[in-house]
Amino acid sequence: MKPTTARRRATLLAGAAIALGLAVTGVSAQEKPKDHTDGPAAAYEPSMTTLGQIQVEIPGRKPGDPVMTPEEFQKATTIYFERCAGCHGVLRKGATGKALTTDITRENGFDYLRDFITYGSPAGMPNWGTSGDMTEEDVDMMARYLLLEPPAPPEFGMPQMRDSWKVLVAPEDRPTEKMNDWDIDNLFSVTLRDAGQIALIDGASYEIKAVIDTGYAVHISRISASGRYLFVIGRDAKVNMIDLWMEKPDTVAEIKVGSEARSIETSKMEGWEDKYAIAGSYWPPQYVIMDGDTLEPLKIKSTRGMIFDEQTFHPEPRVAAILSSHYRPEFIVNVKETGKILLVDYSDIKSLKVTEIEAERFLHDGGLDSSQRYFLTAANARNKVAVIDTKEGTLTALIDTEGATPHPGRGANINHPTYGPVWVTSHLGDETVALIGTDPEGNPDHAWKMVQQLYAMGGGSLFVKTHPTSEHLYVDAPLNPDAEVSGSVAVFKVGDLAQEEPEYTVLPIVEWAGIAEGQPRVVQGEFNKEGNEIWFSVWNAANLESAIVVVDDKTLEMKHVIKDERLITPTGKFNVYNTRADVY
Repeated sequence: MKPTTARRRATLLAGAAIALGLAVTGVSAQEKPKDHTDGPAAAYEPSMTTLGQIQVEIPGRKPGDPVMTPEEFQKATTIYFERCAGCHGVLRKGATGKALTTDITRENGFDYLRDFITYGSPAGMPNWGTSGDMTEEDVDMMARYLLLEPPAPPEFGMPQMRDSWKVLVAPEDRPTEKMNDWDIDNLFSVTLRDAGQIALIDGASYEIKAVIDTGYAVHISRISASGRYLFVIGRDAKVNMIDLWMEKPDTVAEIKVGSEARSIETSKMEGWEDKYAIAGSYWPPQYVIMDGDTLEPLKIKSTRGMIFDEQTFHPEPRVAAILSSHYRPEFIVNVKETGKILLVDYSDIKSLKVTEIEAERFLHDGGLDSSQRYFLTAANARNKVAVIDTKEGTLTALIDTEGATPHPGRGANINHPTYGPVWVTSHLGDETVALIGTDPEGNPDHAWKMVQQLYAMGGGSLFVKTHPTSEHLYVDAPLNPDAEVSGSVAVFKVGDLAQEEPEYTVLPIVEWAGIAEGQPRVVQGEFNKEGNEIWFSVWNAANLESAIVVVDDKTLEMKHVIKDERLITPTGKFNVYNTRADVY
């Protein structure tokens, strides 16, 4: 089937109600599939020393608190970690998602919470109930859980890190040359979210070359500057260092850097390539600098401190995106809740120098412009993008995206027919796509301004994608509660962006995958090395069929569908060459 074309297919559903904080019981959503068992990854035992895996106690009960057994509280804590904490925070103080502290949840009440968890919203809240990811009993339990105070997580310092640190193959025992015939540059590292694994898939043959055990829900894969080592980090803060030169690539070192985490990176500055690795944690709020060959933890720095504008203390300023500068021996570290971007100078970690740049809240994800000099990152609570000049080490601009909750992933760099080089972000909270000029020398009148606003399918978008050889811009919407929207992708033709209201093409990815059960969500396009194919994950429930759909970038038609019983909840995909070379 060929893709269809639409001018503007905005699925706002109950957007006005969400903005006003009203209940969303009227949201239209897919009915619960028949014969569907629930519960995330029932067969998988994650490697967490987190609230879900220790015996937490219900914090001091008060008269009027909802009834909840210790067993329910334990289960709810695990579900909250797996499904909720990433957006709402371990202490529920909010960031990408709204705050869920008890002063708010008790005012809204049980019925509101139950309906919101069930139906979700087009602003990015998944419809956990109607999608079948949670049973009615689970939803009821989670609504009661949110009316209680959150349990206090344990700290995680150097003793715990060193206890978890393992060097499985010492550097001197590793190969001195590549021992396999894999085309590593066109290899894809694919997150198998609920299996606690990654799949290494060949970009030419679509063959699953290996499946490697990792932490729970790997958030990102990063490649060493040399292209040899693959670093992955799970949401449970487990880091795996995988040697792609081995006859059968596998983990050579591992460590846990906390209880919950998102980011990993290695040093890339010339002369410092791969000397250090850095990982940032959501809990405890901190980052750790490690040896680049062994992951030995060397220096831990807390990010607790004052919010940049209010100058009030925040106990949970989580570390979001981390990038490595190509211009200085520095790591660029986003601290969500304080609104600060840290430039961490690793040239002398015993006399660590950190430049603190005040930006905006809540700092989340982002990427480099096409020149790789400027870092653009979403401050999604204030609907802005901050721009950092990594050569000068300064804040260049704060740009209003005029959309709700920007969420770019690494963003997308395109050469606009009118405005020249631009960087693109979509939004969790609405259907808009913002294009920002990034060429202060060639197009100074358009630099660091939102030069165009596009309209895609609806809210719930996580990623935009393109490639230097592509003529297209892809926009997903996996967190939209409408099954048709979450199962499709919008595609704009770059050459048509000079039009007043460019049309987009809808690719029915789930239909192409041939998956009828559940509510599969299409997420995170990733190009192959050549830039002539883009891969999309069809992310279904852990006990239902998932897939990867490969699209021909020239024709926008389905080229191949990868199905395998090992593809359990595939989400993020990272092509080795594009990730190493910062091609997006």
